[in-house]
Amino acid sequence: MRLKDIKSLSYEELCEEMKALELPAYRGGQIFLWLHGKNASSFDEMLNIPLNIRKTLSEKYYIACAAIEKKQISCYDGTVKYLYRLNDGEFIEAVLMSYHHGYTICISTQVGCRMGCTFCATGKSGFARNLTPSEMISQIQQAEKDNGIKISNIVLMGMGEPLDNFENVIKFLSLVSSDKGMNIGMRHITLSTCGIVPKIYELAELKLQITLSVSLHAPNDSIRSRTMPINRKYGVRQLIESCRYYAKTTGRRITFEYAMIDGVNDSRECAYELAKLIKGMICHVNLIPVNSVSGSDYRKSKKKRLEEFSKILESNSIAATVRRTLGSDIDASCGQLRRKHIS
Repeated sequence: MRLKDIKSLSYEELCEEMKALELPAYRGGQIFLWLHGKNASSFDEMLNIPLNIRKTLSEKYYIACAAIEKKQISCYDGTVKYLYRLNDGEFIEAVLMSYHHGYTICISTQVGCRMGCTFCATGKSGFARNLTPSEMISQIQQAEKDNGIKISNIVLMGMGEPLDNFENVIKFLSLVSSDKGMNIGMRHITLSTCGIVPKIYELAELKLQITLSVSLHAPNDSIRSRTMPINRKYGVRQLIESCRYYAKTTGRRITFEYAMIDGVNDSRECAYELAKLIKGMICHVNLIPVNSVSGSDYRKSKKKRLEEFSKILESNSIAATVRRTLGSDIDASCGQLRRKHIS
């Protein structure tokens, strides 16, 4: 018999599962607390659950884990990169960052990625499968346990495209924000997408109050289609229309991620074109000096060009900042996470 993923069940679903096993519904609440509040990795840890019930649970369910296979700490800024081994032997990466306002973790939503962006290492390592809600939760729990901390902010910017794993990601958001579990509010969660337009509209209708971060990286189809294959299906104009709809529907400011690549998308003309494209929207532009990725000859824009690009946007009433690079010495920066195997 195939075991069921118990940590991906909501509080209400767990209570219903207990009723189906002819057990009191409150047992579901107890188990949910063990899984999401106390990070139990086995049923044996659930000491207020009778032994016979724990035995039944172990026969019908499994607890998803993200075991730490490797840990790297940046000597520059203390950023921590984790290589996690999942129950089926697949590997994913996540990054823990410390800021003055608390701890932020960048988690993966897929094993690999199928979007194929040319400046990103993840897609170069292939795609295996989607992550379950429990596997996303486990990345956060393991980092908290390993460091003895409470994480306050989550960014879904690790391996994978979150909107390509839509149902599991939405379930994860519900679980991680539950006041009966980890209780991390939606306003402390950022979801990054390369631009799957129909899913942006679908996400907007849910009005979740998360921050939507859009990997734009170019102001027109000519440049974006060369660097991001998704643009051949959903062009820049379609993407921006969906973003305007999202901002209007949710009242939430959009963040546009823009990887600054020397000689590709960092010209003055590109800056003015970008300003015209997004003018009037509640948004912010995050300029990111492109990071080194094996198999790519892209180089980051020069400091002077970054400053000039930012000033052009600001002169057009568009807020822009240059992102501080963290964890570059351990390949933990944007676009550097990769699906890895340990031999």
